[in-house]
Amino acid sequence: MGCRVVRAVRLCCMIIAMPEGTTLLLFALATFLLTVSPGPGVLYVTARTVAQGRTAGFVSMVGIESGEVVWLIATATGVAALLSASEGALGVLRYGGAAYLIYLGVQRWREVDRVEVPSSANLPKLYAQGIFTQIVNPKVAVFFVAFLPQFIDTSRPVVAQIAALGVVYIAVAVMVDTAYVLGASAIASRFLRSAKARLRSNRVAAGTYVALGAAAAVAGVRRP
Repeated sequence: MGCRVVRAVRLCCMIIAMPEGTTLLLFALATFLLTVSPGPGVLYVTARTVAQGRTAGFVSMVGIESGEVVWLIATATGVAALLSASEGALGVLRYGGAAYLIYLGVQRWREVDRVEVPSSANLPKLYAQGIFTQIVNPKVAVFFVAFLPQFIDTSRPVVAQIAALGVVYIAVAVMVDTAYVLGASAIASRFLRSAKARLRSNRVAAGTYVALGAAAAVAGVRRP
């Protein structure tokens, strides 16, 4: 009986701490606008799908969403706030992410004439690359460092609110990214049947990574 009472109290506390319905709807809309607009995460997943197929796209997508979970944890534990106050940390994030994306592009260009079919052996690598790509994504960094805290009511438990907003964020991001993967896969299967077309798509994918890295280096992560 005592355990049930404790659980009921905890549940009530979580419900009280959750953001209001209007706040959640506004946050869902903001998340949709962020995720649906082509940024490093979307372009990365799309390029993977076009160049290596639907499986690679979905694995990369899961990696991207996992990277966003890391940002949610950073926000809940205060790490994101520390980043926002440190120009040096933001600089490392900025140039480290840019260098990594350019590295992926160069690596992809060297293998541009190879048709790489994802196997169980290299799927963990694709997943890990997706995580790191989103962790160093300046667009996502700005969202979690500067934008998400505006939806937090500091007079109530912060962690529970971030958890609720995080569920909304991940749900919207998964739906949007799934649509991109399926769309890119359909386009690739229709228009990239010849070896020449696949070669061109691989070059485009490599160029996309390099362009994303260059854009990240130029734009950077501005302190809110």
